[in-house]
Amino acid sequence: MELQYRLLAELESDFDHLIDAVEHLATAYADDPTPAWALGDSAVDASWLRRALTDFWYQDGQDGRETRNYIGVIVAGPAIMEAVEAVNYAKARFAATLKRIRHSAPRLIPEIKAVLPFRHPVLHDHLRGQGLARLHLKQCWRQLPVADAPLSRIRLAWYTSGRSIKRLSVADAEARLKQMDLAAPHIQIQLRKLADIPSDEPLAQIQQQAPVMRANLFFREALEDGRMRRAMNLPLPLFIPDPALKLPHLNDPPAHPPKTRTRARRSDQRLEDDVFLKSLRVYRYRNPALQIAIERQQTTEKP
Repeated sequence: MELQYRLLAELESDFDHLIDAVEHLATAYADDPTPAWALGDSAVDASWLRRALTDFWYQDGQDGRETRNYIGVIVAGPAIMEAVEAVNYAKARFAATLKRIRHSAPRLIPEIKAVLPFRHPVLHDHLRGQGLARLHLKQCWRQLPVADAPLSRIRLAWYTSGRSIKRLSVADAEARLKQMDLAAPHIQIQLRKLADIPSDEPLAQIQQQAPVMRANLFFREALEDGRMRRAMNLPLPLFIPDPALKLPHLNDPPAHPPKTRTRARRSDQRLEDDVFLKSLRVYRYRNPALQIAIERQQTTEKP
């Protein structure tokens, strides 16, 4: 119990430092605004930036895996970049303490989401007044994007085809189904489908990821390693260190992601088109023997 209280105290302190760092950055930008751009009709001012930096909350009914995006670009001099670095340091420290809590005292997580906002009355009043729910921990620790050097141009495009693939064994899938309502006919059907395939067949659990804005950054001059460009996601405004305070050339992407897939389906796709176990979002491989061979080779090649 003593460890739990100590970890909670550390996280509360980390949250305080994060709020202080965020407020310092927002105030620095309000005092000396620099050239900036935001997606859509939004104007980048101190109010927009403060809202982007302090949006730490779940909205009512929001999926826990989703985060809200604030897509923008801000060129900055040394003072603002120093404040950005302080925010990212505070976010990293908060994330590290949170990781220790998830490992050592995971039951504290619900309490953390409810208690931390009360430490800052202004934030809690905002939470209550805007019809928002509990603290969204990922939105606390996700880093502010930072360019390595001044940029000549940025190309932005929505990426809507992202997904994560987790390897599952037949036994894993069976165990997860048995944790559900075994009396339900659809669960029984899926268990019978599992029983009809080889026990060593690999399966894939798919999680479709929310659309993200991808940015291709083109540097004004080559970096020390010779690179002239870099790609990154932009869930939050990108800060560009540039003593000249020159906003790079930007294209004008749509304000919202397309509703349908824009990339062609890969001809070498390994998974079947139809879901195998709907309750688990599990798919079979088109060629299970080939997938087993690939995984064995990857295991062998690991140092």
